[in-house]
Parts: sequence; structure tokens; C-alpha cells
Amino acid sequence: MEDLIRAVKERQAILFAGAGVSMTVGLPSWRTLVEHIAAELGLDLSKFPETEINHLTLAEYYRLKQGSIGPLRSWMDRNWTIPEDALKASRVHELICRLDFPIVYTTNFDRNLETAFDLHGKDYVKIVNAKDIARIRSEVPQIVKYHGDFDDDESIVIAETDYLDRLSFESPLDIKFRSDALGKTILFIGYSMTDLNIRFLLHRLWKTWSGSGFERNRPQSYVFMLRPNPIEEAVLEQWGLQVLTEKDCPPEQALEVFLAKLSDAVEER
Repeated sequence: MEDLIRAVKERQAILFAGAGVSMTVGLPSWRTLVEHIAAELGLDLSKFPETEINHLTLAEYYRLKQGSIGPLRSWMDRNWTIPEDALKASRVHELICRLDFPIVYTTNFDRNLETAFDLHGKDYVKIVNAKDIARIRSEVPQIVKYHGDFDDDESIVIAETDYLDRLSFESPLDIKFRSDALGKTILFIGYSMTDLNIRFLLHRLWKTWSGSGFERNRPQSYVFMLRPNPIEEAVLEQWGLQVLTEKDCPPEQALEVFLAKLSDAVEER
């Protein structure tokens, strides 16, 4: 991990944080969202094979039936807000703050990262849309809400149409990400690599570099996974990402152990 340690120390690394980060402090799973939508719409989930229940399609159906995603967003906002004492005690969030990434991208809608920064006395600029980009301040960390924020219904990427629209990879935040990522190391944490949107993003980044003629100059980027998976490792390494794991650690502790080792190594350097 020498290249990663050096990049973090020199503030040349971007963190990309997924739902697994918030789930370390008790954020409900996507299954909880599915069950809530089904209950609100009067759907009997037992009539559908589990493999056919997709939260993206179900959220799209909710929007069609209710006319807006607003009530669902309000429910998520109430139920996905973690108490401040839990966030204050979260070692994972403390370590993210300590590692002092200049830019943190997150696909989480919740405010847990922002609250953790507040609790640990760290300034930041939150970026949800194009107008927020003008608020960037030199030397102040950015928290980029890549899939939207509970404060803005229109920004939320939760239903199938939202995801398909984002696959164009041409929104202002997509353009910003390409600009930020081309010259920096990226560390992905808290993701399931079955997330199509993230896989597409990784593939597009790889294609950008491979088409430039300067792929050998691309900074090394990393994906942290809770469990070793040789299939995923082979595919991701083809796209220029090195997979990191904590092989002898229980999955529920692996992210914290990894971030602690990274933080200690950066401080020692």
C-alpha cells in the first residue's frame, strides 16, 4: 500500500464512500427500504421471488403510484439519520476525518459524513449540484453527494430512471469527478461491486485513460473489499484498480481495521 499511503499523505487521494460506511453505525439496509415501500403500497412481497425484487424498480413504481418520491425521501431522512452520539463513537467516521482526504465522494443520501465532520471539528464544503461547485474553497475538504442529498428531492438518485439517466455520465458532478479523478489516486470503500452504477463509473474511468495513450501514467487506485474474491479482483485489476482486503479479519470489523492501519501508516510517514 505504499503508493496509497504516499498519496494520502500528500493529499493526492480521493475517497469514494458507499453505503457500507453508514451501515457500520446502523443505517438500515436496502431490504428495509424495499419492505417499507411494499407496506406503503400494499404489496405482498411473498408473491414475488426475492431475486425479482429490485429496490430501483420498486422505487420507480412508488414514484408512478404516488406522483413523487418526496414522501419516500422524507421517510428515509427520518429513518436513516444516525444519532450524534453513535457517530461520535464511530471509529470508521473518526478515521475518515483523521485521514483528511481533500475530496470525499459519497453515493449516500444521508448526512452522516457531514455530521461526523462537524462533530470532529472539521470544516468542509458540501457539493450536491452545479451551483455548489462555485463554493469550493482552497484547502477546505469537499463532500460531494454523488447520488444526491436529502435536502434536495430533485438530486436523489434512487429510482431506476434516475440510475439510467446517470449512466450518460455527463451531469455536472460526473464532469467534476472525471476532472478530479484523472490526476489522483482513488480509494473506494463501503461498496458492493454488484452496484452497476459504480461498475460503470470504474469502467468509464479506465476507458478514458486507455484511450488517452498515457495509461501507464495513471495513478494507482484501490477498492477495499470485506472478503477476498478472486473473480472480482481479476476484473477490477483489468480496469486498473487494486483490490485490498483484511483476510484474517471478520467482515464486520474489516473496514475499521483497514482504515486504522492506513491512518497509522500515514501518520508514521
